[in-house]
Amino acid sequence: MLINEINNWRKEHLTTRQITVVLSFFIGIFASVAAYVLHFIIRQIQYLLTARFDTDTFNWLYLVFPAIGIYITTLFVRYIVKDNISHGITQVLYAISTKKSRLKVHNCWSSVIASAITIGFGGSVGAEAPIVLTGSAIGSNLGRLFKMDNKTLMLLVGCGAAAAIAGIFKAPIAGLVFTLEVLMVDLSMASLLPILTSCVTATVFTYIFTGNRALFDFTLDSAWNIERIPASILLGLFCGIASLYFIRMMTKCEGVFARLQHHPYAKLMLGGVLLSSLIFLFPSLYGEGYDSLNILLNGRTEADWDAVMNNSLFSGHAELLVIYISLVLLTKIFATSATNGAGGVGGTFAPSLFVGGFGGFLFARVWNMNQIGVYIPEKNFTLLGMAGVMAGVMHAPLTGVFLIAELTGGYDLFLPLIMVSIVSVMAISIFEPHSIYAMRLARQGRLVTHHTDRSVLTLMSLDSVIDKNFTAVEPEMPLGELVNAISKSHTSFIPVVDTAGVLVGIIDINKIRHVMFRTELYHRFTVSQILIPPQATLGIHDSMEEVMEKFDKTNANYLPIVDVNDHLTGFVDRTRLYSMYRKTVADFSAE
Repeated sequence: MLINEINNWRKEHLTTRQITVVLSFFIGIFASVAAYVLHFIIRQIQYLLTARFDTDTFNWLYLVFPAIGIYITTLFVRYIVKDNISHGITQVLYAISTKKSRLKVHNCWSSVIASAITIGFGGSVGAEAPIVLTGSAIGSNLGRLFKMDNKTLMLLVGCGAAAAIAGIFKAPIAGLVFTLEVLMVDLSMASLLPILTSCVTATVFTYIFTGNRALFDFTLDSAWNIERIPASILLGLFCGIASLYFIRMMTKCEGVFARLQHHPYAKLMLGGVLLSSLIFLFPSLYGEGYDSLNILLNGRTEADWDAVMNNSLFSGHAELLVIYISLVLLTKIFATSATNGAGGVGGTFAPSLFVGGFGGFLFARVWNMNQIGVYIPEKNFTLLGMAGVMAGVMHAPLTGVFLIAELTGGYDLFLPLIMVSIVSVMAISIFEPHSIYAMRLARQGRLVTHHTDRSVLTLMSLDSVIDKNFTAVEPEMPLGELVNAISKSHTSFIPVVDTAGVLVGIIDINKIRHVMFRTELYHRFTVSQILIPPQATLGIHDSMEEVMEKFDKTNANYLPIVDVNDHLTGFVDRTRLYSMYRKTVADFSAE
């Protein structure tokens, strides 16, 4: 086959580092194409459905379109994809943590189509997470096609994710820091060049496809000055609280829909009704909501900002703007949860930007209405709020800073961006140690972090070190029969179990040498008289970190593994465990 010939040629002429850079270049191209196709489809669907809407009044079709979109997406996923493609960034983290960075081939396209349908019909989610999953899948499958090792596959997955963010936002530095902060891919000289290559390539090709226009149009209202430091710090605290509300409420809503997982039509009905009702009341919740954000970022007069209430029951009531903004801010999480919970496909990246932008505008408007201190520009604080909430939700301050700065050209607000993002992350970290993407995996002990020891233990599994080839004896067995059993065992550890298979104790061969060679004692002693309790036992669901901790505390050579009913299932050899640990460290370490 052609691919085999290419692989043979590159093994002879290219080093692993060189082929990784080449692959990262193509990953950047493919990720930018996927981002462009996704947004093109979304725009076409939205134009066909809403182009003729009357902006001065409400539209009943808002009660219909979102539910139809979710239903079509559900059919597509169930009968064509036949796999779970929700929570894109969490799936990428899961692939890195537990599947050695292997993502399925269909992830290269399925999320693009499903999320385009969902968002185009009004689903209140973002396109970024599906594109990150798509870019990562492209990197994973290209790496597997060229037979790259697991460490390089992890790097290529990071390249795909970075290229997706860089391409969709035209923000190469944000793509790089997103991969480091959110996906937690360690930065080294071996990984820096491929990630930057994919980011810059994706950004350049996005410029080729869409021109110079940024996703958000922003011009600085007035230069930031030192008198606005108190307002910036308070905004950071507000964003931290908003981020906590975002994560906690999202988790609770996901729990409600999870309880209906075996009742798909009930989920569709609940989510569809909730989403459609909210969009009917607050059209700003339709789709990603970037049009509404642009209104807040570009507004100069009250009339400009009042346009955010177009198509709603609030239209024409300028005095209700603060109430409208507040209600949209509070209900966005429910709209996003309803979209994904009912069967739609999308991410929480755009919703966090949306909540942050509306929160920043609300903070500034209330501040100025009450004349708390020096005047603060609403549009500038809309931008700062976007960075603050996104940084808090993702626990990624650098991503928030660089994404918003690159996205809007708002480098003139670089200092307050840093200030708001850091304060927001510090505030939410008190209550939530992990990002919204990582918390699901962290609860299962499957999260790779920048802590090398924990990362290595996460990449290991108990199944890889368990030994089920053991000789067990019963408590009533005479010493003579025990000696015969010891002669057949390959370990110095003999487990003692009762007739039901429950672990009773262990026989340490090294501690019975004074009696095992005295034949006159063979019929005087039984196993129950010389067994000892195990120093500790391992559970079949214990994490590798817990396993290693028990070995360190007991200094045992062997530890038995029991199930929930204390039935012996196997044991772990300390020597084999440490040998596997050292091998995984070697594979994980940077070149």
